[in-house]
Amino acid sequence: MITILIGLIVAGSVGLLALAVYWNGREEKVVPKLESRTPFKIVSRDEKSVTLATTIEFRNEGTQSAMIADAICHPLLPFEQYDGMNVRGKAEREGVPREDDYFEALVLEHKQSVNLVAKVTLTARKNLSLEVAAAHMVDFPIEFLYREVGRNPMHWSMVRVFLPAEELARLLGVHLIQD
Repeated sequence: MITILIGLIVAGSVGLLALAVYWNGREEKVVPKLESRTPFKIVSRDEKSVTLATTIEFRNEGTQSAMIADAICHPLLPFEQYDGMNVRGKAEREGVPREDDYFEALVLEHKQSVNLVAKVTLTARKNLSLEVAAAHMVDFPIEFLYREVGRNPMHWSMVRVFLPAEELARLLGVHLIQD
């Protein structure tokens, strides 16, 4: 009787372990491919502002479908660091621009990729021209936050890219002035 009981306990434990291994291997895993991120490029420009964009590939390297439920492009340039530019960000799916700043959720199947675009609009402040404001610009980070869900509970993840002042100056054709 004890042998049967021990056998049932061992078999049950092995079964639970096998089930745990099975379920743990069946999940989504959205991975941003920063190494293949495109350089910033000018999307639009006028006398007071410029919009730049970079594209980041997001790949589902998990074994199950994943959903990117939301994405936010958050540039980090407080006025305390540099008050000559007002900076705003926007996240969107490549080839699917939206005017309302809404990010439409999307499903990524196993081993599927999607390109997401981080757009940053810089607007000169304090009666400065875009060129003068860009000439005094500083480097700043841009956080790209995305909310994913699949078999795992919904959670936020973040990647960070940088926009160096030298790159902005080169794109706008101005010389950077070291203050």
